[in-house]
Amino acid sequence: MLIVLALCLASALSIGCASKSETAVTEDQVVTVQRGDLIIDVTSSGNLSFSHEEELAFEVDGTVGEVLVEFGDHVEENQVLAKLDDISELDIAEAEADVANAKVSLKDAQEALEEAENPYTETDIARAELAVLDAEIALDDAQDEFERAEDLYKRNRTAPGRAENYEQKQRQLALAEIDLTEAEDDLAEMIIGADSLEVEQKQKQLAVAQANLKEVENDLVEMLSNVNSLVVAPFSGIVISVNAEEGEAVKANQVIIELADPDKFEAEILVNEMDISGIQVGARASIQVDAMGGISLPAEVTYISPTAVIQAGVVNYEVSVEIQSRESVMQEHQQARPEATQEISPGELPEQLKQAIKEGRITQEQAEEMIKQRQQGQEGWEGLMPAITAEDFQLREGLTVIVSIIIQERNDVLLVPNQAITRQGMVTFVQVLEDLEDEEGNPVIEQRLVQTGLSNWQYTEIIEGLTEGEKVVIPQSSSATTTPEQGSRVPFFPGGGRH
Repeated sequence: MLIVLALCLASALSIGCASKSETAVTEDQVVTVQRGDLIIDVTSSGNLSFSHEEELAFEVDGTVGEVLVEFGDHVEENQVLAKLDDISELDIAEAEADVANAKVSLKDAQEALEEAENPYTETDIARAELAVLDAEIALDDAQDEFERAEDLYKRNRTAPGRAENYEQKQRQLALAEIDLTEAEDDLAEMIIGADSLEVEQKQKQLAVAQANLKEVENDLVEMLSNVNSLVVAPFSGIVISVNAEEGEAVKANQVIIELADPDKFEAEILVNEMDISGIQVGARASIQVDAMGGISLPAEVTYISPTAVIQAGVVNYEVSVEIQSRESVMQEHQQARPEATQEISPGELPEQLKQAIKEGRITQEQAEEMIKQRQQGQEGWEGLMPAITAEDFQLREGLTVIVSIIIQERNDVLLVPNQAITRQGMVTFVQVLEDLEDEEGNPVIEQRLVQTGLSNWQYTEIIEGLTEGEKVVIPQSSSATTTPEQGSRVPFFPGGGRH
């Protein structure tokens, strides 16, 4: 390890202290170091869908009298969309009968609860006390008669009838004892009062009866006022489904019409397991619409599935990204600031894009459109293309889109193209074009050590070693010798990759 470090240090000193080399360069190899914004994002393809939909229904049973809209119609808030037939007198009579029956049931439940809470009156208790007293007197009499019969029986057991009389008085004494016990138990129960379990049961029955009466009364009121015989639009939108016809019998809460807000769209994409940890709900994103000149709209992550979608051993997670409103789009567009970009020759694509096309993850047209937009200085995550106005575009469900979710971002940092970066072991340097010429008029180039930061598929952040306005030279063989900074994202488009 010490030997390797020594060699790297020697190499660094050699580069940093090397005399200025003299090399002829072409004009298209020279790039000016400038400040800009550097973004690393996860990109995947998907399709637009409405993010705000609502299912509408009648709140009462009935027969559809009129459907006032068709599929695709634009409607305003509070607009009537469908009506039920007028309610008949028979329906009203049945509803009134339901209310009367519910009132009777409620009265019965109230009386049952009162009886459970107060099962015995003072008269009942006085009668129970008198019954106990009578039972005690009867027991005393039975005891006296039994004792006399017993005495006679013991004196002469063989006397006629004495054995039978003794046994009879004995049975009468036992019955008197049972009567007294039952009378005492009845009195004790009355003194204790109501049965708590029975009271609780009657209370529940009363609550059910009250709720039932309220429900049927509301049904009658609604039927008489005709409030719930209409389907009304809760917001301005577009009709995306009509599920009933005139004359059709429908149930309460049966979906009749589906309404969507045409200004609120989202796209669901799949993000692979390597990238999902870097995405959070609320993260900034952009949605690029292929069918509309590739315009990009600002968006936001609204949902991340907690469970994975596994196909052919590949683990992905569903992520929902919602587009901002049209007003926000135009406001962002006015405030947008062009990126620092490098001109790419016609037909030339970075190696990463070529590889993505080869593997079928992106089309040639999508790659060329992306390069074109970046060359035009478009900020895909912040605004629209300059030629597009708020009145010029209309999003539609199902449109193919490319979604980019921002993972990391650096603002107002020094940027150079990746092709200008050269690495030798642990040493990173660039070739700086000095404002000097040799005796033959050739430019003087210095190899300078730099400290790099974040990198994306096109640019690298320079933390130390360069200043804004300096010119760097892109080596002719840079495409074969340079790679993005360690820890940076390389392009991976549809399917949840980074760039």
